[in-house]
Amino acid sequence: MLKPFLCATSALALSAGSAMAGGFYLNPEYNHGWSGSDSLGGVLDAHVGYEQDAFYLQGGPSVAMPDGGDAEVGFSAKTGFSTPVAEKLDFYGEVSVAKFEDTDAAFGAKAGMKYKF
Repeated sequence: MLKPFLCATSALALSAGSAMAGGFYLNPEYNHGWSGSDSLGGVLDAHVGYEQDAFYLQGGPSVAMPDGGDAEVGFSAKTGFSTPVAEKLDFYGEVSVAKFEDTDAAFGAKAGMKYKF
């Protein structure tokens, strides 16, 4: 199940070309978790997004790969913004959601600041 998904995602990325002009982008992202020295597994997101000024919105298929378990395809998305609050200081925020077939939807939120030297 994972191999056809990865092939389809790659084909989409390669064929996007000029159709993805403007504020559209691809954002493949892999995240992995550990508890101490124990691997918990990872998640591969294959997001297509749109960005304009300080705002972005992205989403797409998400493959959960728990350590020792079967991979499962679901959906994830996030939206956020970044805005300057001073010459070298930006504030950012993001909210996210992920949903897989046999689990409740998971939600996340983050906020922070970035200082540029």
